[in-house]
Amino acid sequence: MEKTLNSTNTAHIGRKIERVRRLRGFSQTQLGERLGMSKQAVSKLEQTEKMDDDKIRKVAEALEVTEEGLKNFHEERVLYNTINFYDSSGVSASGICSNNIENLNTFDIHQAMSLYEKLIAGEKIKADKLRNKKSGDQ
Repeated sequence: MEKTLNSTNTAHIGRKIERVRRLRGFSQTQLGERLGMSKQAVSKLEQTEKMDDDKIRKVAEALEVTEEGLKNFHEERVLYNTINFYDSSGVSASGICSNNIENLNTFDIHQAMSLYEKLIAGEKIKADKLRNKKSGDQ
């Protein structure tokens, strides 16, 4: 079986491995354990510009990603897909890092105060019952 070096992408395969490893939450030590190599060997692997397909396949398995996903990894694509996922999911982050603070309450302050007053009254009743029970036990 002939080993072929991955040259379909001009981007540095080692850097892709490092970025995917970090995004997956693995340390170099953890990846090394999965691959049966030392942390130093993983560091060297991440500095490798080109790699044969067999080794890429093993690294992809250890990182729990597909071989093609590792070969074609682009950080911009991840950001693009993440943004589009959140755009289409209805999740809003418009209040983050801006001066606009959204009020997510669907009722006004008077309704909120009324609700809290009822909750406090209920807690007072419970406290009174416990006091009476405690004084009755003595």
